[in-house]
Amino acid sequence: MPAMFHRPPARPAPPPEERPDGRPGFIRRLRQRLNRGNSWLTYDLADLFKGRPIDAAILEELETRLLGADVGVEASERILEGLRARVARHELADASALIGALRTAIVEILAPCAKPLVIDAAAKPFVILVVGVNGSGKTTTIGKLARRCTDEGKSVLLAAGDTFRAAAIEQLQVWAERSGSAFAAQLPGADPGAVVFDAMAAARSRGSDVLLADTAGRLHSQSHLMEELKKVRRVIQRVDPGAPHEVLLVLDANQGQNALAQARQFTAAVGVTGLVLTKLDGTAKGGIVIAIAQELKIPIRYIGVGESAEDFGEFDAQAFAAALTDGAAAA
Repeated sequence: MPAMFHRPPARPAPPPEERPDGRPGFIRRLRQRLNRGNSWLTYDLADLFKGRPIDAAILEELETRLLGADVGVEASERILEGLRARVARHELADASALIGALRTAIVEILAPCAKPLVIDAAAKPFVILVVGVNGSGKTTTIGKLARRCTDEGKSVLLAAGDTFRAAAIEQLQVWAERSGSAFAAQLPGADPGAVVFDAMAAARSRGSDVLLADTAGRLHSQSHLMEELKKVRRVIQRVDPGAPHEVLLVLDANQGQNALAQARQFTAAVGVTGLVLTKLDGTAKGGIVIAIAQELKIPIRYIGVGESAEDFGEFDAQAFAAALTDGAAAA
């Protein structure tokens, strides 16, 4: 089946007042949108136990909130063990001090995983295979990542490896046009491995800096589809034994503990090297990021807190912990 390749349209440079990386604005959005309202971890904790010394009842209330936010048993126990030790040493005088210690404990878990994606210029094209279940936000993530790359002056080619849905191909083409990326696709129903193989050849011939390959959404429990994903990876390695240079798993934070199960299965199947956590603006379960960091130690590359390109940014452990423990007040 013939491949369809499109050159990127010219895209005007952003006006000077726009910051292409959007970092300060993104951190503000994170603090405003993550666990907003009365759902952040320490909401009303200081008032609830005002004037009381830190005791077992306060720690029990905190444990309930950690588990309710999907921080998970393992990470919650690690956090509480440290807090109990500090309480025993009389280091935490009140709830405010407890909240500060909680934030520090969360950062200690998250910081080792806060590793931005580094695109090696020597690997040309730098191949990023994007995987995840249906509805996780894969295609949108690819579009936003493509925009970041083109804003940094990199040439990008998007490969429509999700051939099961015509809408997925069309959606990716729209993102290619928006981001100023080249686009490679075949007709719906084509072999995904063939699409990615042809896209790699096209990226090489054009000298593209980055190839972002979409894949069909699949449940982590669908073994036959996971096997197909392994096949796509093998096809990539036939063209470049060192590729894919990044296997990026996109997880919907609303999935809670199921997102952790997905991370386990995809890592076992295709060797996930980085994570993107999406839809953190729509959940009171942001603690799942801590659970994943505690158990899997996989680098968290990006998080998403909304639909626009400005709502997508690099993971910052300090900012995330502040938003979880301080809510909108941290903005």
